[in-house]
Amino acid sequence: MFRVAMSLTRNRADAEDLVQDTLIRAYRAIERFDGRHPRAWLLTILRNAQINRTRRRRPELLHDPDTEMDRLATTTAGDEHDPEAVVVDPVFDATVKAALEALPVKFRRPVELVDLGGLSYQEAADQIQVPVGTVMSRLHRARKRMRAHLEKAGYGLREMD
Repeated sequence: MFRVAMSLTRNRADAEDLVQDTLIRAYRAIERFDGRHPRAWLLTILRNAQINRTRRRRPELLHDPDTEMDRLATTTAGDEHDPEAVVVDPVFDATVKAALEALPVKFRRPVELVDLGGLSYQEAADQIQVPVGTVMSRLHRARKRMRAHLEKAGYGLREMD
């Protein structure tokens, strides 16, 4: 559970809190659990807890998302850490392309099919002629390698307040 929480929060303290919150919620709801698929049940609780935490942190987005997004866009315009500026930066594009090209073909192909081509895992698995789990595993590893490449190039995740 901790590994999944880390992937959702990208922060050790938040992940620990999320796991603890999940276990408390599971304990309180144990009488409603049918006994089948405990891992899926716990991970669903974890995911829903994270969604609720995010909503509580950003309640203004629930009222009028368009107005709030416009406000956020004007406060970050011209900021060197503006996510939009980073994404449209040609240097960033070249770095992402280099990260993709640095992947071995067996990892690059699922990224091209699923992330770039929009295929489902099953469609990509059929095209590559491997099981769906293999596609998922290769995607995970490819994304991890690309993330590491981008972090080395200075495009790492910033710690949120």
